[in-house]
Amino acid sequence: MITQKERYKAVIEYFQKERPTAKSELNYNNPFELLVAVILSAQCTDVRVNMVTPNLFKLYPSAIELSKASIEDVYQIIKSVSYPNNKAKHLVSMAKKLVEKFNNQVPDNVDKLQELDGVGRKTANVITAVIYNQPNMPVDTHVFRVSARIGLTKNAKTPLETEKQLVKNFPKELMPIAHHWLILHGRYVCVAKKPKCIDCGLKEVCNYYLLPPKETENIKTKIKK
Repeated sequence: MITQKERYKAVIEYFQKERPTAKSELNYNNPFELLVAVILSAQCTDVRVNMVTPNLFKLYPSAIELSKASIEDVYQIIKSVSYPNNKAKHLVSMAKKLVEKFNNQVPDNVDKLQELDGVGRKTANVITAVIYNQPNMPVDTHVFRVSARIGLTKNAKTPLETEKQLVKNFPKELMPIAHHWLILHGRYVCVAKKPKCIDCGLKEVCNYYLLPPKETENIKTKIKK
């Protein structure tokens, strides 16, 4: 029986070999653009977000311009993403607070980032990990599912529980890239329906693959709302 320490070691070694330069698939040039893109990516694909952001950033290259935009104008640009009404409101409000409270600078602190409209813990963790290289673990549906299936987490029912277990076990220096490993693995291999186990290099340490069918039914792969 593989230990948790051995499982993490195997996962790290696999990804360091297979995805040594894993990074976000969102297109951005600076912290402000990444913040906007991550807000837009909630329950939406990165591909779709990357289709709308070029025009958005052309018209509103910084929080100063976006803070002065009308919600309707922003909506017209982003209407093809999920929940465009709410996201348009959040983006304009976020930009105003970024200018008024944070001097047009994207905060490097998870709590301060969450003061911005449209920014939850996951988004704040993305910004601090990707931009500021902090040892934080953003947990989206892919990270939640992959961690549970492999066995990196045990009985985690919420994103926060998953985050705490991953942060405890991944080395700090690997945290900024580790969440990209898990996201990309979930996006292309360990997909929600019919995971591609036959193509996966983690079969030998994966609970979902190794455990009997009845036991794998108990592995929680959906975030509890």
